[in-house]
Amino acid sequence: MRRAAPLTVFLLAILAPGIGHSYELKGRVDPPSNIAVFLHGATAPFEASTRADVDGRFQFAKVPAGTYTLALETAARGTLLRTIELSAGTVDSKGRLDIALKIEPSSLEADGSRVTGATVSATVLSIPDRATKEYSAAQHCLESAQPDAACAIGHLVRASEIAPQFTNAWNQLGTLAYQTRRYDDAERYFRKALDTDSDAFEPLVNLGGALLNLNRWQEAIVYNQRAVTRRPNDALANSQLGLNYFGLGNPERAEQYLKTAVRLDPAHFSHPQLTLAEIYIRRGDRAEALNQLRDFLQRHPDSPQAPAVRQKMAALEH
Repeated sequence: MRRAAPLTVFLLAILAPGIGHSYELKGRVDPPSNIAVFLHGATAPFEASTRADVDGRFQFAKVPAGTYTLALETAARGTLLRTIELSAGTVDSKGRLDIALKIEPSSLEADGSRVTGATVSATVLSIPDRATKEYSAAQHCLESAQPDAACAIGHLVRASEIAPQFTNAWNQLGTLAYQTRRYDDAERYFRKALDTDSDAFEPLVNLGGALLNLNRWQEAIVYNQRAVTRRPNDALANSQLGLNYFGLGNPERAEQYLKTAVRLDPAHFSHPQLTLAEIYIRRGDRAEALNQLRDFLQRHPDSPQAPAVRQKMAALEH
C-alpha cells in the first residue's frame, strides 16, 4: 500500500507557477531496476504511479505544473525521495524535464522498525476489502490532470468508517486537510493515524509539520525530534526540525538540520535555503546568505517567492 505524500512545513507554493500548463517528466534509475515509482503532490493534491522498465527508465505524461515528491520504492532497502518542480523555468523547450537518480544506501529513507519489504502488520491485514477499495478509489480521484480532492475525501471518510484502524486513510485525510490549510483538521487526522499505529512514520513527521503551522513550537519539537531519530536521511524531517529550532530561537541547531536537508534533497519543497539565508543575515554573513538565495532561485525559478528573493539579494549586494 503506497504511502501518502509527505508535507512541507510551510505551504510556500500552494499556487503552482504556470498553473494550467502540464509537462512531461522522464527519468532514469541507476543502477537500472524494474521498481515502483510514485509521484505525489507536495503542496497540492495529486497522485500518479508507474514502474521503471528493465533499463531503469520511467515517464509521467501531462503532469500539471507544480511541486512534487518523487518516490522510488526499492525491494527491501528503503525509499528514495526527491523533490521535483515542474514549471516553465525547469523544463526544456518541449515541456519536458529529464532526471537521473542514483540509488545509494546513504540516500535511502528507512528506519529500524519499518522498511520496504518488511512483514505486513496484523493491523494492515485486518483492514476489510471494502475499506481498501474505498482507499484505492480515493487515490483514483487524485490521479488526473485535475485532481478532485472532494471526491478523494469522501472515499477516505468511508474507508475510515469501515476500518477505524486504517492508518493510511487517516494520514491521507490529514494530508488533504493540510494542503488546504485546515491545520486543526490535519492535526486531528494525523493523531488518529498515530493512535492506530504508533510506529507509523508518515503521520509522525506530518503531525510535526502541522503543529509548526499552528505555532505550537514546543509541542512540535517532540515529534520532529522523533522523526529525525527514526529516519536521519529524511529531508522533510531534518528541515522541519531545523525550522522548529529556528522558531524556538536556536539558530545554531537550526543550521545543522537545515544544511542536512539541503544535502539530502537540494530542491526540497520546504525551501530550507530561505531559513538558512535568514540565519546568515542575522549573523552578518552576507556572502553565505547570498549563496543560499542564489541556490534557491536556481532550483525554484518560478516560485511565487522568487521576486521577493531577488529584491532581498539586491539589497544584500549593495
